[in-house]
Amino acid sequence: MKITKIETFFVKPRWLFLKMHTDEGLVGLGEPIVEGRAQTVAMAVKELGEYLIGKDPRQIERHWQVMYRGTFYRGGPVLVSAISGLEQAMWDILGKSLGVPVYHLLGGAVRDRIRIYSQCHGETPELIAARAKELVAEGFTALKAAIDGPIRHVDTKAYVRSQVNKIQAIREAVPDTVDLAVDFHGRASPPMAIRLAQAFEEFDLMFIEEPVLPENIDALVTVARSTTTPIATGERLFTRWGFREVLEKQAAAILQPDICHAGGIGEVRKIAAMAETYYAAVAPHNPLGPISLAASLQVDACTPNFLCQEQVTLGEGYLKQPFVQINGYIELPTAPGLGIELDEEAIMTTFADDGSWQVPHLFHADDNSFGEW
Repeated sequence: MKITKIETFFVKPRWLFLKMHTDEGLVGLGEPIVEGRAQTVAMAVKELGEYLIGKDPRQIERHWQVMYRGTFYRGGPVLVSAISGLEQAMWDILGKSLGVPVYHLLGGAVRDRIRIYSQCHGETPELIAARAKELVAEGFTALKAAIDGPIRHVDTKAYVRSQVNKIQAIREAVPDTVDLAVDFHGRASPPMAIRLAQAFEEFDLMFIEEPVLPENIDALVTVARSTTTPIATGERLFTRWGFREVLEKQAAAILQPDICHAGGIGEVRKIAAMAETYYAAVAPHNPLGPISLAASLQVDACTPNFLCQEQVTLGEGYLKQPFVQINGYIELPTAPGLGIELDEEAIMTTFADDGSWQVPHLFHADDNSFGEW
């Protein structure tokens, strides 16, 4: 079997889908994307494709090693995200060629269904509480909200109170059987992250995500030691080498590798195995599309220390058979490969895009200085 063609296409709202064709008629799907840099990643896929054309897509580890190590300058979001999407497509082809889901090739399933959580947004405490109630009524048993940005290095008591009011509104709107996480989005400085984490203690959160930016692991350790709330991080870390120090310093109790950024299916499975030796859980990051979700579910299925899967779409309008959420879970996929088929006509009609979406820029109202999104 040989790879004959690799194509990418931009998809609304901010995604990049990939199709890998073979001389035996099998087509693999992947989602190589850096949010706000879709066009850049598409070019990286094109360059890496020059190596892959004519190769056997079933030699996944061999190709991963060549693509990652063969560039001399390793790592980073663009390169590893491009590799991630290509690697997902190769796993899809391998599974399809053997007639089995990918998780069968990774040791088999350790669970019958996969827990998912939903993001929960609202402009006011009242609106976000109402949205939380709607999501719970739909069946979700876990929700994630986010603190508002931008945040000053040391912000006011009023800011802290406004965030407490929002989280309190959600917590009071849903039963205690519903888990609640809060995403700091790397917006806070270490002292503000500590202050907010302490203010949120009463809510018994499932985790706090990215309390600080990931460049300084010691700062993350400082925050983690200040609170009883589990700390999660990992969406902006790449490959197992990016997660090594987090685990060694026990800076987080929950790792959040993104299957479209961290190196793909095989690499996220390796990261999860590393985490298991430190008694850390894995809650894969995924604010992306249905191919990303499909690939993530394959890893979730066979990962003993899996916690919960993020998702923002079950594939409605993108997949011929979208995933179905039942009581906060998705049943174990059974179709070969990634187990999905794109509805290409609907995508091209409704969701075709040019890849120009950019990350929002936030500025402080008082002096117009830049703040973290």
